[in-house]
Formats: sequence, C-alpha cells, structure tokens
Amino acid sequence: MSFPAPSRLRLDGAALVANWKYMAELSGSAAAGAAVKANAYGLGAREVAPRLWAAGCRDFFVAHWGEAAEIAELVPAQNIYVLNGICEEDVVQARELGAIPVLNSPAQIALWRASGGGRCHVMLDSGMNRLGLGPEQFNPMLFDGMDIDIAMSHLASADEITSQNAAQLVNFIAMSQHIGFRRRSLANSCGITLGADYHFDLTRPGISLYGGLALDGLQQVAYPEARILQVRDLPAGSPVGYNYTYVAKSDIRVATVAIGYADGYVRALSNIGTALVDGAELPVIGRVSMDLVTLDISNAPSLSENDWVTMRFNLDAQAKLSGVSPYELLTGMGSRSDRHWN
Repeated sequence: MSFPAPSRLRLDGAALVANWKYMAELSGSAAAGAAVKANAYGLGAREVAPRLWAAGCRDFFVAHWGEAAEIAELVPAQNIYVLNGICEEDVVQARELGAIPVLNSPAQIALWRASGGGRCHVMLDSGMNRLGLGPEQFNPMLFDGMDIDIAMSHLASADEITSQNAAQLVNFIAMSQHIGFRRRSLANSCGITLGADYHFDLTRPGISLYGGLALDGLQQVAYPEARILQVRDLPAGSPVGYNYTYVAKSDIRVATVAIGYADGYVRALSNIGTALVDGAELPVIGRVSMDLVTLDISNAPSLSENDWVTMRFNLDAQAKLSGVSPYELLTGMGSRSDRHWN
C-alpha cells in the first residue's frame, strides 16, 4: 500500500533550468556542466538530470558508480563522470555501464590501464589535499598514452576572497600543462563567480543550480511543505515543545505540522524559523523535533487541521539564520517527503 506523505517538497523545474542557464551565462565561453551527486543534492537526480539535458547540459558529475547507474538510462552514460574514481570491485560493471571515471591516484590510473584504458578524466590536487594527484605523486610519465578528456581540480575556498584561490589556479595550470587533455575544469559554483581566469573549458556548478548561492539571478527551487495535524489555543504562560524552550507571552493559537529534522528541517531552526501561508509569517516556536514543528498561527487564525503550510526555505537566508550550510540543508532532506515537480 502507498500513502501520501504529510510532508512534501514542491520543486520548481523551471527555476532549476533557469539557474543552470544563468550559471552557463556566467561561465562565459566555457561549457557548464552540472553536479548531480548525492541525488542532485537531495532533490532527485532522476528528475534533475533529464531536465538539464533538455536544457543543453552535456556533462554530469556524480560521486559514486551507483549514482551514475541511477541516471544512465535518462542521459547518455558517456556524459556521466564519477568523481570518486574506480576500485577493483567497480571495474567490470563500470565498463559495462559506460560512465567515465575521474582518476584520482596512481593506483587508479594503473587499474584503468590494466582494464583496457580508454577515455577518462584526471583529478589534479592543486592544494586542497583531498582527492587527486598531489605534487608528491605527480609524474608526467603516469599519463603517457592515456585518453584524458578532462584534467580537473577543485577549489578549497572559492566562497571566500583569499589568496588560496589564485595559488590553486597557478598550481593547476602548472600541473595540467604537463599532460595531454582535451578540456580543463576548475570552477564549481563559487569558482564561476571568480571570473574568466577560473573557467577554462568546463565549469561544474552544483549548489547554485538548486538556489543555494546569494546571486540575484538565481531562483529558489525547493519549497518544503507540511500538513497541519492539530490546532490548539494556548493561554499565556504555556510552554511548547521539548525542554520548554518557548513559553507563550500572551494567548496564542498554535498548529503542529508534520515536518521535523528527519525530513531535513533542522533543529537549528528551533524558535527562529518561519512558515508562510498567503503572505502571513508563522513563527516556529519551541524545539524542532524528529517529526513535528509547532507554529504560532495567531496571524492566520482560520488555519485548521489538514491545511498545508510552506516552510520558509531560501537557502542562503536559512543558512545564515541557522548556521547550517546550504549544502547540508539540501542534502539533509529525508526520503519521507513526497517530491512534487512542476
């Protein structure tokens, strides 16, 4: 049996496409790909990838081979790139699937060669000391005879004004010039905003596609909504929620709604978040719990059980308010909420 969930994500497909087109425009002469890893940052890669393909996107980045398999029937497998590379357990099925590995180490390069070689991408560590070949591993002879499409790296602090970005740019250029490649890629969403020097041939927007950067040209994509389970009138002095972190200063009307941190509405929004109904702001009062949030609906007294409210979820604003990064806010969206795309 299947039951409709009492919480849902309303997802704006037109806004998603508009955001990709905006980031593609900011990318100048470089093509714009799309990071659709982590189930398109929690929104649904099987919905996101075909929409972006139809809009003109031709390069899709995932983390794991399972993520590549999820979308390989919706966009061509050879246009899907697996950032975490390969291991021995992956090789046979990876070859069968046809997605392209991003090779991160001498061992991965050797494994790819031994399994037959062919088109691949290579990650160069320009200073983040995460995935990729670092200076102590780098040897141009490693790449002799390889069919490298994209030589790429990743910026550690693209969201800050810092000399680290320029240093990584210099390192990336210096490393990549010693290997053969068709394209180069360095810039993620924030990296795109650093300017043309960082764009190279291909950019890799991610969080910006889903409305997670404070840029005037970006639109909100995800709108969490929840059904009202109960409405009550409370007198002044009444506590609400765990540990009595909220006590009513006056008589109020409250609604308990079916969303909580198990659905990705984080506890950090306790007593500071808001919901919206027809322009009225409804403050979150008390602690956000696993399954429930309580709202002060005194500004919308006509609300009743089974009505729906929209939780305020502008990612940049909510991140600043809660102290939780927009990446975590998005990817933390649980699987219990129904997804409704328009």
